[in-house]
Amino acid sequence: MPLLEVRELCSHYGDLQALFDLSLDVGEGEATALIGANGAGKSTLIRAIAGLGRRSRGAIRFDGQAIEAEPAERIAHRGIALVPEGRMLFPSLTVEENLRMGALSQRPGHWSLTTVYALFPILREFRHRPATQLSGGQQQMVSIGRALMANPRLMLCDEISLGLAPVVIEQIYRAFVDIRAQGTALLIVEQDVTRACRIAQRVYCLLKGRVTLAGRASDFSAQQIANAYFGST
Repeated sequence: MPLLEVRELCSHYGDLQALFDLSLDVGEGEATALIGANGAGKSTLIRAIAGLGRRSRGAIRFDGQAIEAEPAERIAHRGIALVPEGRMLFPSLTVEENLRMGALSQRPGHWSLTTVYALFPILREFRHRPATQLSGGQQQMVSIGRALMANPRLMLCDEISLGLAPVVIEQIYRAFVDIRAQGTALLIVEQDVTRACRIAQRVYCLLKGRVTLAGRASDFSAQQIANAYFGST
């Protein structure tokens, strides 16, 4: 049984439908890439899973339990953590205070200040600085670290590399290997298709709110992925 199951999910913004009968699975400890152009519905799906967006119809199950009607805080306590697009750090708090905010659910597990600092050593050096005074890449590390402090079983990463330098993106993707080694599954929203497919075991491509390609990343050619991404035949 998958850790996360999404079945025939629909979502609307007023009269505009954003997701159309979308289904998706994420396995225990698995990295899954969610790719697609701007406006494809990727962030809408991530927010729906996290309990932050409206779901018009469909089912979401986590570890066998229905969560589609639960509030965001209950979903977080179950073990789903969000790394939001734009990082959404608390500007009045230091790096370490932002990280501690992730531990409010008090879920036991591997991740603590010590292990987050081991994963991203630069954060220890800057732990007393206001988080929003760091570089964009360092802020993204804080956002990831904050999510890890919740000791999630599933981490949702929304547009993780957007606007970051290639060297920083490489650091973050190396960290994903260590995160998965501790048993955390990843659902990664990414526009860099090559990078996403390199780390993921499974890939889903969205186009205008619908799944156009789904399966093991290694089973698809670059041309098949491009066709699904752009809707060409």
